[in-house]
Parts: sequence; structure tokens; C-alpha cells
Amino acid sequence: MLKSYKTEIHPTEKQKHKINRTIGVCRFIYNFYIAENKEIYKAEKSFMSGMDFSKWRSNEFLPENPEYLWIREVSSKAVKQSIMNGEKAFRKFFRKQSGFTRFKKKNRSDVKAYFPRNNSSDWTIERHRLKIPTLGFVRLKEKGYIPMGSMVKSGTVSMKAGRYYVSVLIEAEEKPYDVPEGNGIGIDLGIKDFAVVSTMENPFANINKTKSVRDLEKRLKREQRRLSRKYESLNVRNKETKGEATRQNIHKQTIKVQKLHQRLSCIRENHINQVIRKVIRQKPRFITMEDLNVSGMMKNRHLAKAVQGQNFHSFRLKLADKCRKNGIELRIADRWYPSSRLCSECGSIRKDLKLSDRTYRCDACGFVIDRDRNASINLLNAKVYTVAL
Repeated sequence: MLKSYKTEIHPTEKQKHKINRTIGVCRFIYNFYIAENKEIYKAEKSFMSGMDFSKWRSNEFLPENPEYLWIREVSSKAVKQSIMNGEKAFRKFFRKQSGFTRFKKKNRSDVKAYFPRNNSSDWTIERHRLKIPTLGFVRLKEKGYIPMGSMVKSGTVSMKAGRYYVSVLIEAEEKPYDVPEGNGIGIDLGIKDFAVVSTMENPFANINKTKSVRDLEKRLKREQRRLSRKYESLNVRNKETKGEATRQNIHKQTIKVQKLHQRLSCIRENHINQVIRKVIRQKPRFITMEDLNVSGMMKNRHLAKAVQGQNFHSFRLKLADKCRKNGIELRIADRWYPSSRLCSECGSIRKDLKLSDRTYRCDACGFVIDRDRNASINLLNAKVYTVAL
């Protein structure tokens, strides 16, 4: 069984320089491959394979353009992997699985440097450090997180908001799990509360309504405004000295904005992990949740920001992974299932229910219950569903 680990690392200044250089070359090669295929696609409605592009780059392009020989100063495997990533993106486009491939922008796109395992001494794992090919030993921030002595298949090094991370794919033994014997659970996701669980009295709160997140969002808005003004100042100043100084200030301000974005992302991801952990600890036999139309909800300009901050898609992916590891069946009810309009007591449907009605009152039997609680019970009792793989 293959398992991935991602953790932060503390490279030296020399190692940082090499990582930044490798990531920069990978981004350049990826964009170069996309640009060449764009011209081919316009003329022939096809694309050049990654293997053919790699041969053309090594045998024809570099000998004729010696000013680009700095491409060979970084790991060749990392460069080839970036070409393969571009080819994969083009193949997805031709299979109509995604849109047309876009260029990767500096300081905005997530570019990773790929390092394979070439020999037995590569990717040596110790408690406090990790040996990466071409980089040597790099200190780990979280000691003992990656199991020592594991067989690493491959790994990537990435940078985000001035911090460096390593992701490794290791071979791990698949641990057997006990078949859960508990009852099922229905989960209703929302905006007022993040999740209402049918078997839990208190719902999981919306983390975006807490003071810490709101303060960070206000701070982010101010820093983004400062960054925008620096760009305006750069357009006004024409002198080289002042322009260069402004570019350096823009880079510093960009790092500040990225750090705030990352901080908010980490807070929200941690909240999702805590919710999933508490749900899985109940050891239910199955979990039922609704297939939300997130893209449709995002079209409502009054709810778009609130929906985006909840990270419903990330919650579903993480929950499906945990259910698979613990032998729990994850059931997905259809998005048209009337979980909110259906009375959990008598089964009648209230057609005049509005979004502003937070309390459900049944016209047939007079049953009164919280709207989200009623939806979670109906999801628990749903008979028509699909099982997430």
C-alpha cells in the first residue's frame, strides 16, 4: 500500500537557492512546452508528446540557443517530470476532462520540483532530517512524522509563502480495521453551522464566524489594498532606481499576503480534520451526506464567499478517504433529495419552505424541529443513494 506524507522542512540558504532554481526551471520548461504545443494545436489540432519535446529540446533547441544552457544546471529528472505534467494536462484536454492548459505564473502557481529514487541511498529518512536527491540532508520541522526506515518511491519539494515543504510517497503495510457495528450517521452541511450530525446534540460551528478568522480576513484586506497601491505606484514611477525599489517592496508585500492566505487555509483545513476525526470516532456503520451543487451555490453572489470558505469539496474528499481506511460505507444522497422539506416524523413534504425558515414546522402533524437537524435525520433514513468509491 502506498501512503503519502507532507511536512515542512528547514533547508539551508544554499539548499533554498537550489530549490528556487529548480522550481523556476520547471515552471519555465512547463510554459515552454505549453507555448510550443499552442502553436502546433492552432495549425494541426494536435500536440507534441513529452518524449518528442524532450528530444527536440536536448538535440536541437539547446545546441542552437546556448543562452538557455542554464536549464541543464538543475536535476534532469525534475525537468522531465514537468514536461510529463504538461503532456498529462494536454491529454486531459483532448479527452474533454478539463479546459485548455494554462501557463504557470510566478508566485501564483503551485509548481513542485520532482525528485525520484535513483539508488538506495536516496531519500534516507531519519527522525529529524531527510536526505533528498541533489540536495542532501534537509532538516524536518516535525520530527518523527515520517516513519523511519520506510521505502520512499518518489517525492516533491515545493515552496509556498516563503515556506518549504516536502511530499514523499512511501510503501506502508495496510493495517486491518475492525468492521464497525454501530448505527448510521446523517450529516447535513450548511453555512450557518458547518455540519449538523444526526447523532450529536451540538452542531459543528462555522469556523469563518470566529473572531480569529474575521480578524485575519480584515488584515488580509488591508494588506491586499497595500499591494494594489504598490502596483499603482510602480506604473507611475519611471525612474529605474525608484522602480527597482518598488519591485522589491511589491515582492515583500506579496509574501505577506501569501502568508495570510496560507494561515486562513490552515485554520479551515484543521477545522475540517477535527470534525472528521470526531465523526469517525463514533465508529458508525455508514455515513450519509448530500451531493451538494457547490458550483451552483457559488453563482449566488450573496452566498458565494460564505460557501467558498466552508470547503465542502475538501471535506467530502477527506471524509471519503477516512471512511475507506476504517471500513465505513459513505453514502451520497442525490442533490434533489428533499432532505430539508421532508418531515422526519411523518414523511410529508412542505413545499413552501424558504431558505430564511430556520425552524421546520410540519403542516400535517405539527412537528417542530430545527431545519438542519431535520435534514440530517432525513439523510440518515435515506433509502436512495450511491456509495462513494
